[in-house]
Amino acid sequence: ASGWITSDDFYRAVTDKHPYPVKGLVVFGANLLVSHVDTERGEEALSKLDFHVHIDLFMTPTARYADVFLPVNTSWERRALRLGFEMDEAAQSHVQYRHPVLESRGESRSDEWIAFAFAERLGLSDQFWNGDADAAYHEMLEPTGITLEDLMQAERGISCPVETPFRRYQSDAGFQTPSRRIEIWSEQFATHGYALLPEYVAPAMSPVTRPNLSLRYWLVLTSAKSHAFCHSQHRNLPSLRKLQREPLAELNPDTAAARGINNGDRIIVQTPKGQIRVRAKIRKDLAPNVVAGQHGWWQACEALGMDERPASGAQSTNLNAIIGNEDQDPVSGSTPQRSYLCEVR
Repeated sequence: ASGWITSDDFYRAVTDKHPYPVKGLVVFGANLLVSHVDTERGEEALSKLDFHVHIDLFMTPTARYADVFLPVNTSWERRALRLGFEMDEAAQSHVQYRHPVLESRGESRSDEWIAFAFAERLGLSDQFWNGDADAAYHEMLEPTGITLEDLMQAERGISCPVETPFRRYQSDAGFQTPSRRIEIWSEQFATHGYALLPEYVAPAMSPVTRPNLSLRYWLVLTSAKSHAFCHSQHRNLPSLRKLQREPLAELNPDTAAARGINNGDRIIVQTPKGQIRVRAKIRKDLAPNVVAGQHGWWQACEALGMDERPASGAQSTNLNAIIGNEDQDPVSGSTPQRSYLCEVR
């Protein structure tokens, strides 16, 4: 209903033509091969596309599979409209028009310009405000009562009153659920054959659910992202890369000692899907059966003499390359990035 699919759905549509064949792809900045699991399957799917257009700031592992690469400009080179700042009520009621502060460099264009150009070439301008982006902004702003012209003159933006409704369960509108009430007992889940109430289910990849695999892979692999970077970006910036030069795998001291691993050693993290090379970090507060990895690593940093790493293969540092999506959660579509089986050496 929301129009979202998972990367697993996309890969299946390309490689298996189910539920129908997908032959083309337009990507605005998504680095699927590093940010999503099962990298080798993603590489297979991208290689089988008839046509792939990638729009990005940098040539990423995903972008290298594209037939056409379009350079997008940075947020400082393009205008933007921001409605709501997702914090408190005052922030939610604030609207801001952001003027570009730099001229677009080289042949780069904004996401907005590219999307509207695509629409024109595909004969869809009538669905894109006849090519008038200002008209789109006017329509977005209409519920606020603020005009685009006034907003463009307000350097710090404009706040409009927002009324917080109370006791919504007493109104006819209620909440956005089938019953219009807060639902703990979910009829919608029941309709699709799932439990009416929340219940604990062991991870699909765990020593409990996969005892045979756990004979070889003793440890549970979880993951997080480094606070120095944003997802798979910014490792090319020397000021940030100096904060953390390489990806880490965190281990309990007893776990490390049993395998002859010292703090700072180069180690291999192996799962049923493959292996990556990272640095060990000893953490006393980590459970003995857990390894904590970090996703998003691939990018070179020329200023520090650090080379790019492949998205997959024995020399990779890409954590998602060694996590499969065969055990996708049937309700949320989530993949086991927080619970997989591994061993380290």
